[in-house]
Amino acid sequence: MGQGDSETPGEPVREYLLTLCVTAAVTYLLTGPVRKFAIAAGAMPQIRARDVHREPTPRLGGIAMFGGLCAGLLVASQLTNVGELFIRSDEPRALLSGAGLIWLLGVLDDKWGVDALIKLGGQMIAAGVMVLQGLTILWLPVPGVGNVALTQLQGTLLTVALVVVTINAVNFVDGLDGLASGMVVIAAAAFFMHAYRIWYGYGVEAAAPATLFAAVLMGMCLGFLPHNMHPARIFMGDSGSMLIGLVLAAGAVSITGQVDPDLLVRNTGSVRSAVHTMVPLYMPLLLPLTIIAIPVADLVLAIVRRTWRGQSPFAADKGHLHHRLLEIGHSHSRAVLIMYFWSALIAFGAVAFSVQSSSLAIVLAIVVLCAIGLVVLLLPRFTPRVPRWAESLVPPRYRSVMGRPSSPTDEQVQHAADAGESGEAAEAMESEQHLEPALAGLNGATAMGRNRQPGARSSTSSCDPQHTDR
Repeated sequence: MGQGDSETPGEPVREYLLTLCVTAAVTYLLTGPVRKFAIAAGAMPQIRARDVHREPTPRLGGIAMFGGLCAGLLVASQLTNVGELFIRSDEPRALLSGAGLIWLLGVLDDKWGVDALIKLGGQMIAAGVMVLQGLTILWLPVPGVGNVALTQLQGTLLTVALVVVTINAVNFVDGLDGLASGMVVIAAAAFFMHAYRIWYGYGVEAAAPATLFAAVLMGMCLGFLPHNMHPARIFMGDSGSMLIGLVLAAGAVSITGQVDPDLLVRNTGSVRSAVHTMVPLYMPLLLPLTIIAIPVADLVLAIVRRTWRGQSPFAADKGHLHHRLLEIGHSHSRAVLIMYFWSALIAFGAVAFSVQSSSLAIVLAIVVLCAIGLVVLLLPRFTPRVPRWAESLVPPRYRSVMGRPSSPTDEQVQHAADAGESGEAAEAMESEQHLEPALAGLNGATAMGRNRQPGARSSTSSCDPQHTDR
């Protein structure tokens, strides 16, 4: 499994690629039948006050993702190089056991609904099952201190905490079509690069399970993503979001808590080089913060926001980061792409920094990309102002901003109502005029708003984002 004389560098990559493709194909092919099953089973909750989507959408997409996980692990167990992992390690079986429990809990929640505290207890039980089968944090490589061994109780508590935080971080970010699955694909790709480098580049075989977990996770999300892109035909539900969160957490526990830093010292030549190899992904508590920093930040902000208002931390609301992007004027697709961008920047930036922590070029590239991301993020705050002499040189949507009132006056709304229009038409006019300045020239939605027939209900507009907040 390590670097052998008869093993070429391309062999493990081809096997991981095959595992990824099989997982993605099985997930993709299962999602269609699962959607029909979800509709027949009534797993289509009614629209709630906090929802943004306008039509009931089936859930239970996690069933297809779990099928892809099982297929990927089964194929990997039959391969020449990766298959040896199933003989020498119990971590794949531990992952499958914990994933089965968390998936079953998610299916029950998608169909009938499960209390938040019960779900929290189920997440802890699933993490405990993985710990009992050997997937746990054994030590923490702390720079300047060395290898700090943990007791069984300490390792168990830290592992359970990491798994629960990662699961809920992914669950909280699952609010827009294609958001959670796309962000986890990005995180898994960055994680795969780091894990494969530790395993094959430095000959640390203990990093092989994390590499396999990352490849399978990418396949699960890539296979489900075509069905989940806006407008989504099916949601992954808690059965999917908690599942992919657990797989990501299992990889973090495996590579960080089970890889012996002393092996890196021997293979890299010095303690300093070994520390640079592990930085900034050397501690389990920092690993999810760098790989999935955006979901974790959303989780922390949601907890602070809700407790500040005197609400339960598990009370759902519409204050997540993706909701904020929609509120300031971004379209559904642009909001998702912005979240993708920041996730990729942080995840791949962390991996690049771990490879060349002293490289000034990497720091400058990250700073420049951050500046670009901030400009795109704040773009809806700026109203395009095109000089009259240049109107012929710009698209019509930029010209339409000139001279348009930012919002309807009370007299306009009252006049529309007095002229015989229904309350719905007056409300539609007010809503339409209120939204157009933020969307004009930015999201390509101005034409929709301008061509909308008088008296049409704005709540049935085709440009309404279909999304559910779980």
